[in-house]
Amino acid sequence: MTPPPRVAPDPHLPIIRPVPPPARRACPECLRLATPWVHLRQCLTCGQVGCCDSSPMRHARAHAAGTGHVIVRSIEPGESWRWCYVDDQFV
Repeated sequence: MTPPPRVAPDPHLPIIRPVPPPARRACPECLRLATPWVHLRQCLTCGQVGCCDSSPMRHARAHAAGTGHVIVRSIEPGESWRWCYVDDQFV
């Protein structure tokens, strides 16, 4: 049996910093613009909360593109995954 291929660690992992859980479960930009959101993501470099790619405004991805903070975590109840926007993969 052939072992599965080894996956190299995501090169963006070093930008992760300790960030506290958000004080409020809301997308600040969506609140400011009065637009809806679907799910929330938290930047693991600075702690900024933004809405997911299924949301109309996609603020989490915009934050990643504008800052280079490319790894987020889900802050949805029961979810504990992280995502890299550059590599389009879980980390």
